[in-house]
Amino acid sequence: MIETVIAQKAKGNAVIANSIRTKLYLKGVAVDKFTAASPDDPAVMQKVREIAKEFGVIV
Repeated sequence: MIETVIAQKAKGNAVIANSIRTKLYLKGVAVDKFTAASPDDPAVMQKVREIAKEFGVIV
């Protein structure tokens, strides 16, 4: 879900993708800590949904 938010917002631009990752870190989501194989944490998922909404991204 995190990579989906980054990909949709960055639209292929690596500089914007890194900026989005930084914004996620500042908002409390450690991007590198989570992978597709990570167990789903409802609190983190909710936080990512809220951030995606702020970014105007549909998850």
